[in-house]
Amino acid sequence: MSHKQFSRRDVLRFAGAAAVAAPFATGCGAGAPASDAGGAFTVYWNAGHGYQAYQQVIDEFQKAHGVTVNFQKYQWPDLRTRLLADFASGTVPDVVETQGAWVQEFAVSGDALSLQDYVAKDGAAMEFPDDWLPATVARNTYQDRLYGAQMHYTCSLLLYNKEMVGDTPPSTWDELLTAARELTTGDVYGIALNQDSSYAWPWLLQNGVRFYDPSSRRTLVDRDAAVEALQFQADLAHKHKVSPVPVPSTDYAGPQKLLSAKRAAMIITGPWDLKPITESSPDLDLGIAPALRQKEQATISAGASLMVPTKAARPDLSWDFIKRVTALDVERAATREAGMLMPRKSWAGLPEVQADERTKAFADGLPYAVDYLQDLGPTGKSGEIADNLFKQLYQSVVVQNTPVTEALAVFDAAAEQALAG
Repeated sequence: MSHKQFSRRDVLRFAGAAAVAAPFATGCGAGAPASDAGGAFTVYWNAGHGYQAYQQVIDEFQKAHGVTVNFQKYQWPDLRTRLLADFASGTVPDVVETQGAWVQEFAVSGDALSLQDYVAKDGAAMEFPDDWLPATVARNTYQDRLYGAQMHYTCSLLLYNKEMVGDTPPSTWDELLTAARELTTGDVYGIALNQDSSYAWPWLLQNGVRFYDPSSRRTLVDRDAAVEALQFQADLAHKHKVSPVPVPSTDYAGPQKLLSAKRAAMIITGPWDLKPITESSPDLDLGIAPALRQKEQATISAGASLMVPTKAARPDLSWDFIKRVTALDVERAATREAGMLMPRKSWAGLPEVQADERTKAFADGLPYAVDYLQDLGPTGKSGEIADNLFKQLYQSVVVQNTPVTEALAVFDAAAEQALAG
């Protein structure tokens, strides 16, 4: 296993990420009974997923094993920065929540532990993989071995303020632009784009774009369709001025806050924003519409997985934590609490899922949700290309209004170099 050499700037970024995490670190249940485990157990988690359902798991886990769980929460970019620093130092957490194709990327690099032996032993009792949607197994598999366990499985749809948009939300790009123009007035925008580059992908998928073609080793195929989708997003902010220009940050909650404040009529997001919307704006008449259509109806499949680093000190304990968090009763509790979607087939048929209008709306979107990293993940380069280079491309086009072809030339040169390395 090899890692890139870190510059002084990288070291400072790693230190900053650690500082971000510090206020969130907790050591619950210090008085738990002793066992043959004991000591500290470190978990890296996304800051938006600190649900009480998972705290309950942590409390029970601590009592069962006599450990103190160091539950560290980060925004995704900071989590990745901290994790890469840990891989380089050799001091790693026990369990990591991951997104996108991180599991496959770190399987390729040798930093993720294969869970195949654990699944062989416990899979039947967990109903794994039979009760998991096939896509959630595939995205955590590399060379026919499992390296991660899906915890959330979600998609992005169009959320809107019914008082502004009415009962018939837009269903195509043209309809959205027409509605956004009509709704933009004063300090209210028709739609709010996200600064997070992953939010560009529903638009790209709707125009038939693939991130990576393994046969040609080309990215953003078909290129004309990619140009059109990126330009459409840039035009919403810069030409039509129906969206505020996104502000680069590590926080993806900007559009949600504008919708909650009734300063944006529409946003594209997932169920992770339902809880903050409900808590901050209980009077908002929220609508959830199916994904838009251009050449086709599509959206991104998203979600989070759990991974054990190869150098984790007690992988058996890490696996027990994963089993507890992904249990069906925990999934049910997290859905009731936050409206989060889950990877189990049996989850979709639960009465509370079918009875809840908002949860069901997202569940109905999963059949046409696409894992846009499905071809790029096995290259082991998804982190560099998707999290870094595509982020730079998106911000260059949508934030800075750089001509798409000019920004793509820079992206292409860097992506080709990354894939060749």
